[in-house]
Amino acid sequence: MIHAETILPSEPALPACGRATIHKFLYNKNGCDILRCNACGLGRAEAKAFDPTAYYTVGYFSGRLSDGYADYLGAEQVLRQEFARTADFVHLSCPLRQASRNRMRLRLLPERGNALFEVSGIELSDDAATHCRQAGLNVVSGEADETNLKRFGNMDVIVMLDVVEHLRDPYGTLSACARKLNPGGIIVLTTGDFGSSLARLTGAKWRLMTPPQHQWFFTAESIRRWSAHLGMKLERLDHPWKIVPLSLILFQLRRMLGFGFAARPSSIRIGVP
Repeated sequence: MIHAETILPSEPALPACGRATIHKFLYNKNGCDILRCNACGLGRAEAKAFDPTAYYTVGYFSGRLSDGYADYLGAEQVLRQEFARTADFVHLSCPLRQASRNRMRLRLLPERGNALFEVSGIELSDDAATHCRQAGLNVVSGEADETNLKRFGNMDVIVMLDVVEHLRDPYGTLSACARKLNPGGIIVLTTGDFGSSLARLTGAKWRLMTPPQHQWFFTAESIRRWSAHLGMKLERLDHPWKIVPLSLILFQLRRMLGFGFAARPSSIRIGVP
């Protein structure tokens, strides 16, 4: 018997469980039904009509969209502090090959450590990718699919910070990434914890419950199952602090309260853990 509060998934298989499972309907947010897998807790938004290429434009990074950033470029100083912490983690975690085989110092840490990386990137937003290329970075526009990944050859480290929840096919993307790793290579990713006490307590008002841009909501169990299906070992899973611009916090608070927000230089330059 299927209770009224549960439904069958509209797709034949769930990425984490690898099979069709029963889902529970939780609520509707921004016109999207939010479903949760009864087996692993992975949540998803029914948002098939959403076009990410039309959404992640310059307006997403400059306060013109309610679910974007107040001023991403203006907050560079704060964002670099956070990215430096991630680069330190990569430095300590990656079984690097001989440094002489790499050619470019990791741009995020020009004066830190002695690990050398050849850095490349894939960015869905053409505006953001163009900005990166103008800064001399090897960044291609588009999705992290087989075609774009082939441009870079095999890799030691793949980093996806707050990315997987935005993807239409996260399992397909991670599968393609896993196939491009060198032996002993790692994937470092961050995403919200849908199984956390805060997420369960706040429900539809959870800060990261912003469909259709956020289409997937991961739990620790779904990440564990996901890793197993990819033939990978989950080395570490934790809840690290994150340094964010004060402007982003104010921007999101005002969004949740139904107000607009104009970023101020003073709030852009202040980082809050």
